[in-house]
Amino acid sequence: MSMSYPEQVYRGDGGEVSAGFRPADTPPGVGETGKDAIHYLATTRTTRGEFGLYRVEMSARAGGPRTHFHKTISESFYILDGTVRLFDGAQWIDGRKGDFLHVPQGGLHAFRNDSDAPAEMLLLFTPGAPREEYFEKVSEMADATDEERAGFFDRHDSYFVD
Repeated sequence: MSMSYPEQVYRGDGGEVSAGFRPADTPPGVGETGKDAIHYLATTRTTRGEFGLYRVEMSARAGGPRTHFHKTISESFYILDGTVRLFDGAQWIDGRKGDFLHVPQGGLHAFRNDSDAPAEMLLLFTPGAPREEYFEKVSEMADATDEERAGFFDRHDSYFVD
């Protein structure tokens, strides 16, 4: 299969000043640095819908979401530190620093930190989706009605299978 560049987005001839810098000490979007936190590195808004990139800090024994899939977005995991258990749809794998897992649309997956040490990873969603609301409100779903929970997960393209 031959691959090609996507459709042209920028129509100018001279380039423009449009880069966005995010200092390392920027507070996380959700949680507390050094504990359980999600850092919004590049949101759908800042990338004009192209992708979303997030740094996830997980405390020891933080657990993680159940097996699920997405219909509209792919999800990729890059382990920065520690051990993150990754489910690739068939088996659980102990992901360690430098390991990478790509899950295309429809692919079953899950992740968790079951270790006695903290772990950290990058999450990449393509194309971009408004995951920030998901990250900020998913903890509220424990107290939601079944109908509210189903609507929330459907709105955020998250389909749990177990």
